Amino acid sequence: MKLRRVYTEGRLELQSQNADASWAPERDASPLGGAVYSGEWELAVAQRHHELAGRVLPFQPASFRDFMLYERHATDAARGLVRRFHPGQSRAAEAIEKLTRKPFPLFRPKPLFYRQPIYYMSNHLSFLPTGTPVAFPSYTAALDFELELGFVLKAPLFNATATEALAAIGAFVVVNDFSARDVQRAEMATGLGPQKAKHFASSMSEVTVTADEILPHIESLNGSVAINGRRVSTVSSAGAQWSVGDMLAHASRDEKLYPGELFATGTLPGGSGMETGHWLQPGDELTLILDRVGEIRHRITS
Repeated sequence: MKLRRVYTEGRLELQSQNADASWAPERDASPLGGAVYSGEWELAVAQRHHELAGRVLPFQPASFRDFMLYERHATDAARGLVRRFHPGQSRAAEAIEKLTRKPFPLFRPKPLFYRQPIYYMSNHLSFLPTGTPVAFPSYTAALDFELELGFVLKAPLFNATATEALAAIGAFVVVNDFSARDVQRAEMATGLGPQKAKHFASSMSEVTVTADEILPHIESLNGSVAINGRRVSTVSSAGAQWSVGDMLAHASRDEKLYPGELFATGTLPGGSGMETGHWLQPGDELTLILDRVGEIRHRITS
């Protein structure tokens, strides 16, 4: 089932899609975590988003944990980062890779990546709906995007198994994690996670799709990235180091997770400009599509 929210006549309404693709009011909000915030607060946020984009978020996340599940993304992103900021070192690493026919060792994820799912907590209150114009942050010269698969909990978890964790997923959504890569490099060097590099804006698709429709295809979802109408890369959900059940089970270890919390897989391989060399510029039109789930579109403003 597909779900969305619309702001109309001064109120916020949840809708589900019928078989004929029309939309009708829907009372059951449990797949999206149910009520998390006060109705007055959610209405004010929805009104602001509608004024900016003509759309609203399908739900207002209670938190946001962003994982990194894909070795290929991590390796290609590290390679792209060095290519952008250290071209001399990039050429040397490229020569070593050609000689050994293996990824340069420093491009591979740290050992913890292979021992447990890894993630950071980001700003759940800075999410924007698709269609919102996004201003290029004044403090960066390297604005990037990340095409990710996200999902929201419909039930609490605590010390869950991977199977129990899957049963708690309510619905899936496309997530975009905007990133200021030059700022991120400096912040990560402190030993802490990213801050201003990430917290200024994230976004999600207008529609969510309930878990029963996505989980059977969780390892075979395909999508694409386009900038100014030209497709620059394709993505796939295949090849994750950890399953979504694994990542949720890990997050719930001696920590209670609640309905309405948002999780994301991290960038699907090929889903960022850092990997492909297609960085965002003011005036760009960004389109992120994940088949079966949805799409995100933004215009980047100066």
